[in-house]
Amino acid sequence: MSERGSAVEVVADDLARQILTQLTPGASLPSEAELAETYAVSRLTVREAVKLLAGRGLLEVARGRKAVVREPDGAAFADFLTSMMHNDSKGLFDLVEVRLSLEVQSATLAAKRANRAGIAAIESALQGMRENAEAAMADDPEADRRFHDFDVGFHEAVALASGNRILGYLFEAMSAPLRHGIQISRRGHANRGHTLLDTIDWHQRILEAIRAGNARAAGEAMRLHLKDTERDIRNALSNMAERPTRS
Repeated sequence: MSERGSAVEVVADDLARQILTQLTPGASLPSEAELAETYAVSRLTVREAVKLLAGRGLLEVARGRKAVVREPDGAAFADFLTSMMHNDSKGLFDLVEVRLSLEVQSATLAAKRANRAGIAAIESALQGMRENAEAAMADDPEADRRFHDFDVGFHEAVALASGNRILGYLFEAMSAPLRHGIQISRRGHANRGHTLLDTIDWHQRILEAIRAGNARAAGEAMRLHLKDTERDIRNALSNMAERPTRS
């Protein structure tokens, strides 16, 4: 490793520590000249360190302006999950395993902590699923898209209602991969003779347990729903593998 490369990493690591522990989104870093003097390095080294942190999603950089601390987002995490799921079907099952751990916990906590607004958000997402189910089952592509959006929104709303900010952040970051997984599971769901009304029933059980403040029942309802989702994904992938290819 070159000496300059080492200096860039040292500066970047220390700036990252400050960004994550001391600075708030929207705060500006000192100028390149000030940072160069602070770290006793060249302005080029500082510039490369700042670019490195911008690549990690920690900073926003504009020509002629000081670097600004970015609001955290899960874009890189979402891109990684989506790529993994598209390139390897095992990624779908890895995601279900993660969901089993996180969503059972989020449903359990939501039953204990959800306030009126949190429950209303969950109810609104479920109502959106109901309003679009019939048209989606009649092969209306826009209704189908809206149904999936509300389905993902239901799970995000449960995570947010848990009161755990990390859970909320993770599910917002996972919305695109979740949508992909739900679309695959829907195929298996139909293959097994189920409809979107059955999907709504699963979600209704989760909502009722959360609304009743029954943490154990909420966690168990979410667990059973996700295990059913796992069976749907297995069915969908099995049918896709068995489908004959056209010559």
